[in-house]
Amino acid sequence: MFVYTKQYGLGAQEEDAFVRWVSVLGNLADQLYYPCEHVAWAADARVLHVDSSRWWTLSTTLWALSLLLGVARSLWMLLKLRQRLRSPTAPFTSPLPRGKRRAMEAQMQWEALSLLSNLADLANAVHWLPRGVLWAGRFPPWLVGLMGTISSILSMYQAARASSQAEATTP
Repeated sequence: MFVYTKQYGLGAQEEDAFVRWVSVLGNLADQLYYPCEHVAWAADARVLHVDSSRWWTLSTTLWALSLLLGVARSLWMLLKLRQRLRSPTAPFTSPLPRGKRRAMEAQMQWEALSLLSNLADLANAVHWLPRGVLWAGRFPPWLVGLMGTISSILSMYQAARASSQAEATTP
């Protein structure tokens, strides 16, 4: 995770400032999540003598924040891609080339799957927060499992699809 975040940096290659900052903040939340989760685990294992519940709450909050930022990013990207696909072409210009249109449609599908996966995970993240926060603690076990399964299946599908696309473009 650190390597990815280091490569992304401050997102200078992103054209859209909103996407850049949402991605940077999401990376920051992800980077803070891991040490908090490790401290919580170490407290539960009695390696550290601290209150683990505070660390679990903090790590789950960071997880939810990362997911919420991912949802915002995907919604923004879907909106922008939809606008580009539907924008009327200027006079004396040709419509989008077929290859570019297909690439944009594929990106829209990717963003929609990311959105659904993040929403399923976000539902679970809120469930694991302390009671009194939205619907925290109110999901029955089968619903927690269903949300996790949906997210996992969507993520595996995206990974398989990305792998097959990478193989198709490699000479």
